[in-house]
Amino acid sequence: MATRTSKPIEILLVEDSPGDVRLIQEAMKDARVRNIMAVAGDGVEAMDYLRRRGAFVRVSRPDLILLDLNLPRKNGFEVLKEIKNDPLLKSVPVIVLTTSQSEQDIVKSYELYANAYISKPVDLDQFLAAVKVIEDFWLEIVRLPV
Repeated sequence: MATRTSKPIEILLVEDSPGDVRLIQEAMKDARVRNIMAVAGDGVEAMDYLRRRGAFVRVSRPDLILLDLNLPRKNGFEVLKEIKNDPLLKSVPVIVLTTSQSEQDIVKSYELYANAYISKPVDLDQFLAAVKVIEDFWLEIVRLPV
């Protein structure tokens, strides 16, 4: 299996739970995935980051977005819709990573062109395994646009 060695992958994690942010960061670190992870704590901040507004004028476009649905100020569906309707952002893969297991949320996410939908497991080991699957597939197997 080929690994990305040219440059670290840039990930935008859109997550309002500090505990989940720490778990995802630790899982990435443990897997030794070369990445630069930025964190947006709500949907408004995520869109400011992606559109390089305010404090985010100098940031790079992420290679991958991990998006929670249950966010303050602007929910994940609104963020997903804005990303996929923006010609400059729509090619960035978005993985919905959320606690919701609702069939309605899954369908709506894919209707809004999410690239994947993963329900966060409650169990710590399963949560870490889910992050590992994201790493293995999206960072090792899939070729992302440069």
